[in-house]
Amino acid sequence: MATVLSISGSPSATSRTARLLRHLDARLEAQGHDVIALDVRTLPAEALLGADFAHPAIVEAIELLARADGVVVATPVYKAAYSGLLKALLDLLPQYGLDGKTVLPLATGGTTAHVLALDYALRPVLNSMGADHIVQGWFTLDKDITVAPDGTVSVAPGSAEALSRVVDQFSGALTRTARPLLAAAS
Repeated sequence: MATVLSISGSPSATSRTARLLRHLDARLEAQGHDVIALDVRTLPAEALLGADFAHPAIVEAIELLARADGVVVATPVYKAAYSGLLKALLDLLPQYGLDGKTVLPLATGGTTAHVLALDYALRPVLNSMGADHIVQGWFTLDKDITVAPDGTVSVAPGSAEALSRVVDQFSGALTRTARPLLAAAS
C-alpha cells in the first residue's frame, strides 16, 4: 500500500509518546502499510543543532521523508508547544518536504491545557511545509497510556477508540491517495 514515515519527536528513550507511536505503527502495518520509524533523539545532536544539512544521518532522514507517502508526527507537549527536538528536525527538512504527503499529527501531555498545541503550534508548521492533507490529529493524556513491564502499551478506552479512529482516517486517506498512482502505473 503506502509507505509511512513515523517520526517521534520525544527526547526520552522511555517516552510514552514514542511507545504510543510504535503501538500505532503496528496498527498501520496490520492495515498493509510499510512503516519506517524515525526517533529524532537518535540523530546526532551536533548535526541537528548545528544545522548540518550534509551530515549522513540528516541526509538519510530527508531521503526517508522523500520516499514516504504519509507521515505521522508525534510529540510530547512542553510549555504549550511541540518538542524542541522535533523543531530542530523540522528546521532541517526541505521547505516543501511534505508536498504530496498525507500527515497525521499526534501529541501527548500531562494536562488537557495543552490540547491546542496540535492546532496552534504543530499544524501551522506542517501546513507551511506543503502537506497535501493533514488529517485530524489527536492529543492523548500521559495518564491514559500504560506501559507494562514487558513493554506492551495499552491505552485507556476513550483515548484508544479516538486514536483508532484517527489512525484509520489517516490510513484511508493514504489508500485514496495511492489508488490514482497505482492506476496511472497500470
